[in-house]
Amino acid sequence: MTTDADHGPLDLVVRAPRAITPQGEVAASIGVRDGRVVAVEPLDADLVGDRVVELGADEVLLPGVVDSHVHVNEPGRTEWEGFASATRAAVAGGVTTLVDMPLNSIPPTTDVPALDVKRRTASGQCHVDVGFWGGAVPGNVADLRPLHEAGVFGFKCFLLHSGVEEFPPLDDAGLQEAMREIASFDGLLIVHAEDAHEIERAPEAHGADYEDFLHSRPRDAENRAVERVVELSRQTGCRVHVLHVSSADAVPVIAAARRDGVRITAETCPHYLSFTAEEIQPGATHFKCCPPIREAGNREVLWRALADGVIDQVVTDHSPSTVDLKCLDTGDFGLAWGGISSLQIGLPAVWTQARQRGFTLVDVVRWMCEAPAALTGLHAKGRIAPGCDADFCVLAPDEAFVVDPHRLQHKNAITPYVGRPLAGVVRSTWLRGREVHLDEEPRGRFLTAGSARTIPTDRSPR
Repeated sequence: MTTDADHGPLDLVVRAPRAITPQGEVAASIGVRDGRVVAVEPLDADLVGDRVVELGADEVLLPGVVDSHVHVNEPGRTEWEGFASATRAAVAGGVTTLVDMPLNSIPPTTDVPALDVKRRTASGQCHVDVGFWGGAVPGNVADLRPLHEAGVFGFKCFLLHSGVEEFPPLDDAGLQEAMREIASFDGLLIVHAEDAHEIERAPEAHGADYEDFLHSRPRDAENRAVERVVELSRQTGCRVHVLHVSSADAVPVIAAARRDGVRITAETCPHYLSFTAEEIQPGATHFKCCPPIREAGNREVLWRALADGVIDQVVTDHSPSTVDLKCLDTGDFGLAWGGISSLQIGLPAVWTQARQRGFTLVDVVRWMCEAPAALTGLHAKGRIAPGCDADFCVLAPDEAFVVDPHRLQHKNAITPYVGRPLAGVVRSTWLRGREVHLDEEPRGRFLTAGSARTIPTDRSPR
């Protein structure tokens, strides 16, 4: 164990019979000073703090979850979700850091003025720490470096229609141009990898039959897009990250690219690991997302890819909308908004499935805390170790619950998890050594890439 506890009084000591650290699951006493972990010692260590918290035998101390794929939507579509409601949901789900996607807000985060608007809008509303992705769209290559210098964590692009008109996709030439520019400052491109031409050739989705919708977003569209991203990464040297992998056929492509030295990482999402196409009933449009939830055999390949390290992380892709946009009245998969709300329940959803397959909380922490923090360069997040922020999630892993829409903090409590039994109750969430209470003033900070800098959320950024 390591310690820096001798350099002054401790603000907090957490005694945890079970704690997930970089050394695995251990019994530990955690010392905190000025919002940072300064000691990880044996459980019976003589640490003294202004506050001492003793966890129960049924509780496990995890690092706070880092969710690097969240659509907050504010400003512009705040009726879908907002910073206040999203970060409340994050707290309820053990998430202490989220990174906001550059769409579906208006304006999208495709230049520095739009980033400033988003930060000003979020100011004073955030119960957890928040960072921002930028966007790569046609015509904004000149904005990428300024956005990078302003602290975005990378740049998201689409290779087909994004679902909103103000965030258009990159064609092949635009993708290559953006990758060359991003490589010039060693930035990161994160890609919604579905090929527009393959989608155009597929049958159009319509009506209530989920199988018809699945045929409209074939695996080949995802596979071909991943292959193209890999090839351009080889040519340009650009670091790339494949978002929300749903196709099992893309897994060997990613694995081969990594063996060849391509700088590529990948993620999947709780819904691809939890649900299967076979169980989705006609008209159940609350399951619609893009790329789609696929068959049971496909799901198990994604789990094996996580075990093998080909897929690095699990993040929610929390993509909410108002209830009417899910077209529950008609059940039309062609017209319904494609997105799943799960920010509050991502951790128990993954843990429920993981434990059934013999995985441990050490694995879950690697996928949901450590890897997203590493992707974004947030080295003080995602781990319980000296020097890291004292961001914690206290989880009762064996306690079960049924997802109740009335207990969700999301602005629109529509999700396919409603009524589903899950394991793992978040007992408390801690941000920089203080338990987060939703009736108190928000204490979240804005995070910027490239350094340990944070921007307080109670004032506009300089």
